[in-house]
Amino acid sequence: MSEERSPQEEIEANHKIVQDFCKPFVLDDLTCQQISDVFLAEIKKGLCKYTHARSDIKCYPTYVEKLPNGCERGKFLALDVNGSNFRILLLIVQDTNDIKVESENFQIPPKVLTGPGKHLFEFFAESMSNFIQKYQLLNEEFNLGFTFSFPMMQTSLKDGILLSWSKGFECAEVVGKNVVALLQEALSRRDNIHIKNIFILNDTTAVLISCAWKYKETKIGVIIGQETNASYQEKMKHIELFNESRLSSTMLINTQWASFGNHGALNFMRSQFDLDLDAASINPGKVTFDKMVAGMYMGEIVRLIMIECINAGAMFKGNMSEQIQKQMSFETTHMSQIESQKEGTYEITRQILETMGYKQVTNEDCENLRYICNKVSTRSMDLIAICLACLIDRIGDPYIVIGVDGEIYRLYPLYQDRLRKKIKQLVRPEHRFQFQLTEDGTGHGAALLAAVASFEKQKL
Repeated sequence: MSEERSPQEEIEANHKIVQDFCKPFVLDDLTCQQISDVFLAEIKKGLCKYTHARSDIKCYPTYVEKLPNGCERGKFLALDVNGSNFRILLLIVQDTNDIKVESENFQIPPKVLTGPGKHLFEFFAESMSNFIQKYQLLNEEFNLGFTFSFPMMQTSLKDGILLSWSKGFECAEVVGKNVVALLQEALSRRDNIHIKNIFILNDTTAVLISCAWKYKETKIGVIIGQETNASYQEKMKHIELFNESRLSSTMLINTQWASFGNHGALNFMRSQFDLDLDAASINPGKVTFDKMVAGMYMGEIVRLIMIECINAGAMFKGNMSEQIQKQMSFETTHMSQIESQKEGTYEITRQILETMGYKQVTNEDCENLRYICNKVSTRSMDLIAICLACLIDRIGDPYIVIGVDGEIYRLYPLYQDRLRKKIKQLVRPEHRFQFQLTEDGTGHGAALLAAVASFEKQKL
């Protein structure tokens, strides 16, 4: 007859089960190197015209060849569309350290998000008309920077083809169309809006440009939030997607790395939890990388791990609440709150677990949940660090500034420090880097692109 385990032995046995479920989230050196090799291979495929179509990381040219140099002056408008909330900004540039900004937020009505595309661009035009009237800009002519944070392919600074919607948008007759032309058409029907040129860019490119205004060594822009992506400065000789020769030696590339792994390149390190999350998602087989690193998904991974731990009897005495069985019910903000507590304190964790249907939990349950959150968030940070280290080494400059934005980077406890330390371990020792958090980077970057493009046209 076997002996009963002591309470301490029970605690240790349960934690061992939790650890076992979390093992796939701990990336050893060999796995990190494999991911790095696959990432660089996908970057090269994305840049090559013969393999571009087969690459998960599309590496779309942005046609941004010049970055701000501090000489740009004037008034510039920006339309920053990053979701159902969008902004219009007026940037008045007097000097490098003298930038005045007027901005206003707008909310897109739900019926517009899912209605005809024409109505969406009419809403943008109406909002811009109201903005121009409010700030008494009726008699002025502007260049407009248009941040459009959706997967798109550009054929110039003035052409952006929408590849797919996300973030709750389902507007008809826009996918496959040039969104700049759609916006221009809507604006042209307004007598009080005088736009000379519209220059389009995505959000990470905008962050990079915004950061480059103050930090000339900026070569990478990254967003780490509900979704993730990165843009970086590539040598023109490596970009094989042009038929014509270019005057500049470099161009910014929009990686669209959210799709990294869509065709199985990362299957060697994906866990069963990743596969289950993907299968149950509204877009199976897509944005594979984001589903491992982004704020939209990390909480769901934690929930799936918790369910397995409960089924194994390692948490909450094996009791499965109704709430925890609901898809996406455990949020990444919960993870952040749990990891922000001082070790050995559980008040916030208990409050969160009560909302998940658990009123009576042990300290050990709280510790196990914190452990799960830490492993999931650390893997997110590790994966992004691997990709950024690859880009730093690929650019090859001795010192690089990385413009960064996004709520995970901004708010998740210790994420910034852990990311910096991991990149330092991975990057070549001769390459130094620094993160610079941008302020309103997507809006400022759009207006500054209009400024740079206008300045370059004036020189020609």
